[in-house]
Amino acid sequence: MVRKSWKLEDAQAIADEFPYTFYKPSKEVILKLRPGNQAKLIFEFDSQDPEAPRAERMWVEITSVTEHGFTGYLDNYPEYIQDLKYKDPVDFQACHIIDTDIDDPVPSITDKYIKRCFVTNNILHEGKPVGYLYREEPDYDDDSGWRITTGTETDEYMDDPKNTSYVSLGAVLREDDSIIALLEYKAGVAFAKDTNGNFIELD
Repeated sequence: MVRKSWKLEDAQAIADEFPYTFYKPSKEVILKLRPGNQAKLIFEFDSQDPEAPRAERMWVEITSVTEHGFTGYLDNYPEYIQDLKYKDPVDFQACHIIDTDIDDPVPSITDKYIKRCFVTNNILHEGKPVGYLYREEPDYDDDSGWRITTGTETDEYMDDPKNTSYVSLGAVLREDDSIIALLEYKAGVAFAKDTNGNFIELD
């Protein structure tokens, strides 16, 4: 038997690891799937092409639903995967689904924290914990207004724009979600971590 160059990625495992930034359809919407509906899956593949991505995200039209999972056919034309064609059969499980053609009745946590913020790179890239944050009126439509730092950055560090990133709140929570309750506060607040590791609101 010829070995396939591709396999379906376990989207549930990704969602479990990155709950604030990776959307996984709810169990409620997956239970609504019937023949004729569509599900998007991640097809991970091997390639000798250095320009190729590690996976392609493509739609499958469902033809049957059983207690053992789903059967369907590929409803896209793969760009890189050579041994997978449009209309080829695909068997998959609920854990593989990353999107559907049905509106999800359960609000997504990724949508809740999709607004952006300014955060220092020693939090985002170096694993340092949040120590100081404040919320001002947003500068842009996609801006949450939150500004997040360790509280130990020097003026020189903060003056260099290369040391700050503009990313979703979810991307910050992926690194340090100790601030999640504070994100409910409206603009005009500031918090700093005390010596006991607790955040206190500043006057």
